[in-house]
Amino acid sequence: MELFENNWSEKLNPLIEKYKGKKHPLNYDNIYQLMIAVIISAQDSDANINKITPALFEVYPNLESLSVSNIESLIPYISKVRNFNTKASWIIEIAQTLKMDKNIPTTLNDLVALKGIGRKSANVIMREMKVPAEGIIADLHVIRVAPRIGLIQESKDGNKVEKQLMQVLPNEIWGEIGMAISFLGREICRPTNPKCLECPIQNQCEYISKSNF
Repeated sequence: MELFENNWSEKLNPLIEKYKGKKHPLNYDNIYQLMIAVIISAQDSDANINKITPALFEVYPNLESLSVSNIESLIPYISKVRNFNTKASWIIEIAQTLKMDKNIPTTLNDLVALKGIGRKSANVIMREMKVPAEGIIADLHVIRVAPRIGLIQESKDGNKVEKQLMQVLPNEIWGEIGMAISFLGREICRPTNPKCLECPIQNQCEYISKSNF
């Protein structure tokens, strides 16, 4: 852990610069679509979600159209995702609660108060909305990569990973660093055969310092 004792912004800046502002892999045209895609993507792949959302959003273009629908009508459009019954109930409840797209919350506390939206999902939505970050995205890629590079202690609990990251990283980079680490994990820091020599923070990485290249 001594590699990252201080000056986090400077050491991680090459990573942030590489991915800053890069759109989330889920396809969406507006925040309503993003919120729904994030909810149904839990425990599923972004690629699978991107396959089904065009038909879903054609029938349900906004929260208003969802709010007057029901679980049974929604299920056929999300039946190929995991836990579709539960997710359908969450979505309908959210739609009936918010009623219109303009009522989608912009703060972490208000987002996590909605069914099916945890801290990870709320942080993703807030990052894409470009509102001030109140936490750090800790998806499966971040959970795997952050300990690997020596940034935090290993944990399988996303909330614990996020808490550790918030303790060691300055809040001015919270909004981008989670997604940056996620993209790093998707593209370069793969579970097996990572492309270490392509990594923008290879000189700061605990994993590469212990490897032979």
